[in-house]
Amino acid sequence: MTELSTVERVRSYRKIYIFMLISSLASLGASLVLSVDAIAIAKNAATKLSCDVNAIVSCGKVARSWQSTLLGFPNSFIGLICEPVVISIAVAGLGLVMFPKWFLKAALVVYGFGLAFAFWLLSQSFFVIKAFCPWCLVVTISTVTVFSTMLRINLRENAWNASPERQAKIDNFLNRGWDHVIVAAVYSIILIAIFIKYGKYFLPTIGG
Repeated sequence: MTELSTVERVRSYRKIYIFMLISSLASLGASLVLSVDAIAIAKNAATKLSCDVNAIVSCGKVARSWQSTLLGFPNSFIGLICEPVVISIAVAGLGLVMFPKWFLKAALVVYGFGLAFAFWLLSQSFFVIKAFCPWCLVVTISTVTVFSTMLRINLRENAWNASPERQAKIDNFLNRGWDHVIVAAVYSIILIAIFIKYGKYFLPTIGG
């Protein structure tokens, strides 16, 4: 493959890297807010946070749960460590850097663990902690977006060495935009579930 064709191929990923950059910045911002809140709670357990609207819509209730410090420190610190790496990847991609396949695979696998962790935390918030944290939702949605962008580049670059026939099917799947449909469906499921479970707690009561 010629150098020109490689540059053109990387340039075609521009929109993907832009979405990756915006999403990782959003996740970094949310992680920063959650980290500041965690420090505030560590100083004073009774601290009321800005997003403590009621007993259900409460970042404080989530932050005080054992799930929020699963590794012995606030989970948000992980975002402060990992998101700058993703931001660097996105910026490098926008600068037309072509990453080797091993790097693309490693980044996808590592971030895949992050995605699984985000979904686990979301499920804990839903079914165990029974509280809604808006900043945590930002992190979850951003994590889904970043993972989807990494996966799309992996598939486009055939990082996992699919056969020509299988790769042709993958390319057709991506060209038709079905991956975007799947991601949109994930967003919808999360938001609908939140609205059904918590909507009455943060929407004004009709006629109230």
